[in-house]
Amino acid sequence: MNHLIISFISPDRPGLVDTLSNAVSQHQGNWQTSSLHHLSGYFAGVIEIAVSAEQTSDLIDKIQSIKDFKCQIETANANQTTTHADIVIELTANDRSGIVQEISSVIHNQGGNLLKLVSSHDSAPHSGQELFKAKATISVAENTVDDLINALESLADDLMVDISR
Repeated sequence: MNHLIISFISPDRPGLVDTLSNAVSQHQGNWQTSSLHHLSGYFAGVIEIAVSAEQTSDLIDKIQSIKDFKCQIETANANQTTTHADIVIELTANDRSGIVQEISSVIHNQGGNLLKLVSSHDSAPHSGQELFKAKATISVAENTVDDLINALESLADDLMVDISR
């Protein structure tokens, strides 16, 4: 079984997910994991599809033939094992330019691997000040979790870090 990792962007239009899922179904693929988003008139995402080796090439051709659908497709090894702990952190701070770079740099410098990052931009309820909010999944050596959290918290006085394991 092959695992296809598909990253894509397309002008948003009704039926795009239906078109993708039909292509997967026609080739006996299994839609594993995805993150899909509407962003400023475009539809973008990342999908993991499990498909037999015999169907892989035809499925790739079918997906690449979708009109106005720009994509990159990679074949991945499934079920890679790790000796690290996965932690989930939620971050809230006053929004400012460069905040994602600061956070990702701390994670990298503390030996972590950013597995997933979902961020948003909101207004604070009472003040209306712009807030940066993010939820990140990080793979990190178990004995360095506290150091990572301390390093993140030291980035700024207004940065709140909540952690779960």
